[in-house]
Order: sequence, then C-alpha cells, then structure tokens
Amino acid sequence: MSDGAMREPTFLILTALADGEQHGYGILREVEAISGGQVALRAGTLYAALERLAGSGWVAVAREEVVEGRLRRYYRLTDDGATRLQAEVDRMRAHTRAAESRLRLRQAGGFA
Repeated sequence: MSDGAMREPTFLILTALADGEQHGYGILREVEAISGGQVALRAGTLYAALERLAGSGWVAVAREEVVEGRLRRYYRLTDDGATRLQAEVDRMRAHTRAAESRLRLRQAGGFA
C-alpha cells in the first residue's frame, strides 16, 4: 500500500482497531461512532478492506470463535498498522495547522 494520503474508510477502520481487537460488526459500529454517523460501511466493503489491510500487514486476525454456529473473527491493529496510522495522523495534523494559519490570516484581514 502507498505511503500517500489514506482513504477515509481505511483511516477509520485502523482507528477503530487502535484501542483493541474487534470483530467485524464491532468495527462497523466503531467506524460509525468515530465518524459521528457520517460513515456507515457495508459489511462487504469492510471485509474487502480488512483483507486488503491484512495483506499490507497493517491488520491481523487476533482470534476466531464460533458464536451461534457462525465463525466470528476478531481483528487487531499490527505494529506496522499503528505506525502507518500515526503517520497519517501527523500528515493530517500538519495540513490542519496550515489551514488554521491561513484562516487566521483571512480573519485578520490578510486576504480579500
């Protein structure tokens, strides 16, 4: 995967896993909560993303269990995933600082 800007669903999935392992439905709920209800992933989208993230080494299967006859898989953020998430947070923070600075200039009358 690229070291460029991270897509929002990827960012939110990694963020959902940053404080501990989750199963798929838990990740869906966390993504929705983190985004303030703005992002509601479909199960198919989530599992495709998890497969891609596992392939990149950013997410791994933590454990599996059978619940009511169905396999429930729990995912965790890997150290590489945490490093990549932190890099994205740092990138976004730098962009936010630049935007805030320019908005302050505008409010002070520096821009027409």
